[in-house]
Amino acid sequence: MTTPRLTQSTGPQFTRILGLGAARGEHAVPNADIIEPINSSDEWIRQRTGVITRARAGAEVHAVDLATTASLEAIERSGIPAERIGAVIVATISNTVQTPSMAALLADRVGANPAAAYDISAACAGYTYGIAQADALVRAGVAEYVLVVGAEKLSDIIDPTDRTISFLLGDGAGAAVVGPSQTPGISVSSLGSDGSKWDTIGMTATFDQWRAGDVDAPTIRQEGQTVFRWAVWEMAKVAKATLEAAGVQPEDLAAFIPHQANMRIVDEFAKQLKLPDTVAIARDIADTGNTSAASIPLAAHRLLAEHPELSGGLALQIGFGAGLVYGAQVVVLP
Repeated sequence: MTTPRLTQSTGPQFTRILGLGAARGEHAVPNADIIEPINSSDEWIRQRTGVITRARAGAEVHAVDLATTASLEAIERSGIPAERIGAVIVATISNTVQTPSMAALLADRVGANPAAAYDISAACAGYTYGIAQADALVRAGVAEYVLVVGAEKLSDIIDPTDRTISFLLGDGAGAAVVGPSQTPGISVSSLGSDGSKWDTIGMTATFDQWRAGDVDAPTIRQEGQTVFRWAVWEMAKVAKATLEAAGVQPEDLAAFIPHQANMRIVDEFAKQLKLPDTVAIARDIADTGNTSAASIPLAAHRLLAEHPELSGGLALQIGFGAGLVYGAQVVVLP
């Protein structure tokens, strides 16, 4: 019996980000509003993290609402009709339900039905995973255009008395439309994990323990020093390897957009990479806070708003977080 020859799809050789969108929680929460439960001070938070205020959403606003606002802006800026989007990828750890996905609801809200839709659980690296997957889907001919979103409402899963991470976290969403390009616009992606440190960032309890009535509702926490050392030393190596794989030198960059985890980590990164003064460095954490999967696209959106001359330049973006997982690539800014 002769086996029929399968048909495989192929797409364009290159891709790029065509447009970005952003949404932040509507409330600016200064350090003074959160220091009492954690027995801290404005000065300590600023020195340790660089956070002055964080953006948080109201009780009636969910992560998917933020995702919708950001996505509609990204679609408009890309100039691509929503119905031509073939896949919607949402990176999130704060969907209000385990299933169905936030992406399926988002696809309907923005007019992208019947696009493929799924969520990614890669915490603070989720957006970079999404960009890598969008690049692959477009080049494989699976989707003509892909909407990638990082969306979080982290204020729903914090304990205000937690001193490890609660004071860092904010709410927001950032979105990107990825599509075909005549020239390379997204480099080879560096993706990876270190499960030996699986429990350094995570939840305080399992849902089984909560249902059994043994514990309060699970909230997020971290082992700050372990995460800090890993991020500064190991992620600097990943960033350097990503530049090398992309064929790019630090001086070729227009911008550096790391996950907005902590200002000290951002500054140490810049030192490790020996970035020249000509490279704009994203420091969105100061008044947005750490928004996990949303932080890179939010920071990129703000950089372009404040420095439109960066458009068309190269940016190194790197995300890292719970898992521990990481992802990085060099992109051409839209």
